Amino acid sequence: QVQVAESGGGLVQAGGSLRLSCAASGRTFSSRAMGWFRLAPGKEREFVAAVSWSGDSTRYADSVKGRFTISRDNAKNTVYLQMNNLKPEDTAVYYCAADRRYYATLSVTFADFGSWGPGTQVTVSS
Repeated sequence: QVQVAESGGGLVQAGGSLRLSCAASGRTFSSRAMGWFRLAPGKEREFVAAVSWSGDSTRYADSVKGRFTISRDNAKNTVYLQMNNLKPEDTAVYYCAADRRYYATLSVTFADFGSWGPGTQVTVSS
């Protein structure tokens, strides 16, 4: 079982940067892919980025590709989301989640992820 907690959200102007962190507990962290999703008012939950259990592979939503970078530090049980050149449309609550499966092929599917954190609010002003 993996439990996660996000941090690092806040208010930033368009063009600015934030780095989100996701601290995980549990002995299986290093065997699970990790993902970031976001939920904006009036919209469905959206995949943002994912990193494989080893950290060797990453996937991004087209809307954030080239601006966001996901990484992980298995020694610290932490996943990061570096967000640069933020846009007002990036405003959302950002959630970290662990893949339900062990040593699995990287997924971008919501249903493959569990152990959701409480989320952290990111607000980008224009």
